Formats: sequence, C-alpha cells, structure tokens
Amino acid sequence: MNERILVEWDDRYLVGISFIDEQHKELINLTNMLYAGCLEGNATAYFMQTIHGTVDYVKYHFSAEEKLLESVNYPDIVNHKREHEGFVKNIFEQVKSFEAGKKFVPNEFVRYLKDWILTHIALTDKKYAQYILNLKKQGRLTIEL
Repeated sequence: MNERILVEWDDRYLVGISFIDEQHKELINLTNMLYAGCLEGNATAYFMQTIHGTVDYVKYHFSAEEKLLESVNYPDIVNHKREHEGFVKNIFEQVKSFEAGKKFVPNEFVRYLKDWILTHIALTDKKYAQYILNLKKQGRLTIEL
C-alpha cells in the first residue's frame, strides 16, 4: 500500500447501486487527498484549500442518497438522515474551530472522516441498499440503479 494513501477502495464497500458506489469511491478519493496533504509540510494550508470542496461533495452525496431513499419510501430514512446531519454538523464545527485558530490536527480529522465513511457504508448504507435491491428483485421498483 502507498503510504500516502489512508484507505484503498475495496469492493466490499460496494452497495450495489452504481451511482452511490461511484460517489462512495469519490469520498474515499477525497479522504486520501486530504490525508496526502497532511503529510506535506504545509498541511494546514492544504487542508484549508481542500476541506470546503470535500464538505460540499459530502453534502451533495448525502442529498443524492436521501432523494433515493425518499423515492423508495425507505422505512428508516429518519435515522439515516439523522446520521448524515450529525456528521455534517460535526464537520462544520471542526472546520469552524480550525478557521477560528483553535488547535486542530488535520491528520486526526482525516482519520475520523475515513472511519465515519467506512462505518456508515458498511452498516447504514448496506442496510438501505439491501432494502432497495429486494424491492428490485420483487419487481416493485422501476427506477434504474
């Protein structure tokens, strides 16, 4: 493994919904970009340049996921949205602290990002994916995945 890469994509992270899987791959890529920046001498400057784009992409992904869940009447959507909201709130708080000059360790932040994303995919996203794929198998879903 390349020491500048925090996490490599693995097919075990696939949920079986192609556009979601592609977005998850991009989240891993962005996490690795932030991590690579942490290894540079100017980690703070690099972090500031890239974190806002990463947060925007996270919000874009969460919005796409939630629209999908709404379209299939996913029964646990409220909890899923709550997880997203908690994560975004935590990220914003950390970025605000950083911008205010408070102690911030970019490397710890990136590891938190990685752990949250992988846990969320493995537990929460796999659960809704199974629900959606079951609807598809039953012929109760007409949207293309």
